[in-house]
Amino acid sequence: MQTFRFDPCDLPDGTQALRQELRDFLADELTDYPARKRAETWMGWDADFSRKMGERGWIGMTWPKQYGGHERSALERYVVLEEMLSAGAPVAAHWIGDRQSGPLLLNYGTEEQRQKYLPRIASGQCFFCIGMSEPDSGSDLASVRTRAERTDEGWRVTGTKLWTSGAHKSHVMIALFRTSTEEGNRHGGLTQFLVDLDTPGITVRPIKDLSGNAHFNEVIFEDVLVPDSQRVGEVGGGWNQVTAELAYERSGPERYLSCYPLVAELVEELSGRDDVGERAEVEIGRLVAELSTLRHMSVSVAGMLEAGQNPALEASVVKDLGAVLEQRIPGLATELLERPFHLGTGGLDEAAAYLVQNAPSFSLRGGTREILRGIIARGLGLR
Repeated sequence: MQTFRFDPCDLPDGTQALRQELRDFLADELTDYPARKRAETWMGWDADFSRKMGERGWIGMTWPKQYGGHERSALERYVVLEEMLSAGAPVAAHWIGDRQSGPLLLNYGTEEQRQKYLPRIASGQCFFCIGMSEPDSGSDLASVRTRAERTDEGWRVTGTKLWTSGAHKSHVMIALFRTSTEEGNRHGGLTQFLVDLDTPGITVRPIKDLSGNAHFNEVIFEDVLVPDSQRVGEVGGGWNQVTAELAYERSGPERYLSCYPLVAELVEELSGRDDVGERAEVEIGRLVAELSTLRHMSVSVAGMLEAGQNPALEASVVKDLGAVLEQRIPGLATELLERPFHLGTGGLDEAAAYLVQNAPSFSLRGGTREILRGIIARGLGLR
């Protein structure tokens, strides 16, 4: 039977100096940054902050220099992500382009596409979103129905994408469209495209969540013309490209550090109290142990990516376990501090209130828990 591979992976020499450089930068940039904003972390959008990261060479770190990259290791990049998330930095603007859209173009894009987009992503000046999910077609990507029909001018697109993170502020979407229907092959007939979001015929409608934020979006395509030069990879090759792309999306430290700023605030408050009971000590100890374990697993996946492997199965496990932990943290804070949390109160309480309202989405983004566990079972030969 197939098993998981989480081989130990050591961070390379020199990462400690990089880590200190990052901490010095963040100490300056996030001075007096409120706890609520830190809780938003990789969903927090700040274009100026992303441009500063681009100036420091912390976006597109592993990419070739000819495309604006810096030819550093995936493990050095991991250190950057880890420090940004643990500090609660607002990295949403460049996050998707750096995490998966750039690597997708390096693997499947044309030279023209790479030259057009990658240097702008790496400099923190071009922001991407991902058009996968649709109404009635969430994690089951094989059922997408937004259709792209070939014409003499290129491709005409009609349909709707849903839950598209950051679409209302992004410049470009990498979208999965159905270009044909293949009898008996649900995974065939899917193709990826680069879509500039200022193209005529596109309507972006933000969707407010419980906290009042508009992170997700509905994106409507009405007879939108996409040139064939914007097609990514071969016609009908979208499924294999998307599944490879999801390994980048599901394995990073954002899959277990989304609530870390709250953990840090919680530990600080509890450590300053005289009435902390044994249960709080046990729960915090358990929480730290789980975070440490997930970190080792996530770093292992980063090592496999560095080695050119495709750890899709292991990435799915990290994502699933990370979501379980992250969804538990806001409720645990409520129990240990024995008080309700409300928005508008400031400090730890507002950060916790924000995460209580957003934690339900943690098991949706990047693939629902049910779909992920099906992928894991299939990878283990259990179905």
